[in-house]
Amino acid sequence: MAAVTVSRYTSGRFLGGWCPLICVLVGSLVVVLMPLVREEDQCCAALKGFSLLRCQLWGGSQQPLAVQTTSLTVPFTALDVLPLRSKPSNEMKMEAKAALQLALEMKKLGKREKAHKLLVHALSLNPEFVDALTELGTILEEEKDVVQADHLYTKALAISPCNEKALVSRDRTSPLVEEIDQRYFGLIDSKVRRLMSIPKGNSALRRVMEETYYHHIYHTVAIEGSTLTLSEIRYIIETRYAVAGKSLQEQNEAIGVDAAMKYINTTLLARAGTMDVSDILEIHRRVLGYVDPVEGGRLRTSQVFVGHHIPPHPRDLQRHMQELVQWLNSEDALQMHPVEYAALAHYKLVYVHPFVDGNGRTSRLLMNLVLMQARYPPITIRKEQRAEYYAALDTANEGDVRPFIRFIAKCTEMTLDTLLISTTEHAVGLPAASEDRACPDCKQTIPIHN
Repeated sequence: MAAVTVSRYTSGRFLGGWCPLICVLVGSLVVVLMPLVREEDQCCAALKGFSLLRCQLWGGSQQPLAVQTTSLTVPFTALDVLPLRSKPSNEMKMEAKAALQLALEMKKLGKREKAHKLLVHALSLNPEFVDALTELGTILEEEKDVVQADHLYTKALAISPCNEKALVSRDRTSPLVEEIDQRYFGLIDSKVRRLMSIPKGNSALRRVMEETYYHHIYHTVAIEGSTLTLSEIRYIIETRYAVAGKSLQEQNEAIGVDAAMKYINTTLLARAGTMDVSDILEIHRRVLGYVDPVEGGRLRTSQVFVGHHIPPHPRDLQRHMQELVQWLNSEDALQMHPVEYAALAHYKLVYVHPFVDGNGRTSRLLMNLVLMQARYPPITIRKEQRAEYYAALDTANEGDVRPFIRFIAKCTEMTLDTLLISTTEHAVGLPAASEDRACPDCKQTIPIHN
């Protein structure tokens, strides 16, 4: 999904083809007329030329465009329909401003913990309070929590792209966060190399990979609400017999994931860089084929709502899917770190939400396909991580996809640790023999009489 930002103006369709030329012309005018632009916009232009151009084009009163994040632009939707987030009242906004002023005073007095709590309180009243976001980010940055500080600056820029303090702060933290992320990717790579050094014929590796297969089916359907246990899923997959007391739909969901995983292993694994829309549809056809054969492998024909996220309109799905596979096969995507590539592939598909049902399962399977093509093991998002998983997706929808990438990286490391622990051989030493006793460290339980 190389998503395109949708214009909120009635003339958006007319400007669609002329937008690049208009942007160049307006950009030239901005450079010529820079001395006449007010001081605030001059600062914005010095920090972010494109941000100023966007401000000049669309104005400050309209809803701002999304901030560019790692290889992904999260668009605003043109559908202003339910469900909408509740907005703070004027009284709550005033209380949030008062909390910010008090926090600044506490910070001057050296009471940083108190200032931190006041800023958190201000954001609980008004989550889109840009000044509170940047100020809390500053405190976190001073406390060496650069990653969270950078996230708050990014969130502030998603709300107000021309905010001077947020622009300056994010320019400062962004390289540091990128370095931290790359070091984490390096740690994951070292564990992958250790795993790849284990011979393929290793019996412990074969055994743990088989167990991981069933664990993945169990957790991926459990995230969607399935009540089947791990032993029940293994019984269903191995015997194809039904389990008494459990719904047929739940059991068919598990069989569908198993069929899709086998299809990936036998057909798609050797085809890196040649993904097509039909491949994703074939994965979904198997995921949903035993539950809803009519909708399996078919793009939805109705508008759906996922929490506060409104996916693209059905008439735009074919275009979005073509853009997604074009990105999946692009050099830029293939040159990414495999974990980042897989996480973005997952998010882009689940953002488009092209199917009536089974979007999450299909997205997780696509993610694992990308990882396995890069010779990484397939990872499991555990049902205990469900809340964290959905929170990271919500954060990505708000404009910052990097927390979701880090979440997938953490799941990758957990999977690697499980495999490495399960395949590590430990030498078992026997106590040395002595002349008097065969086991000198053993307690004598039965007395010996000469």
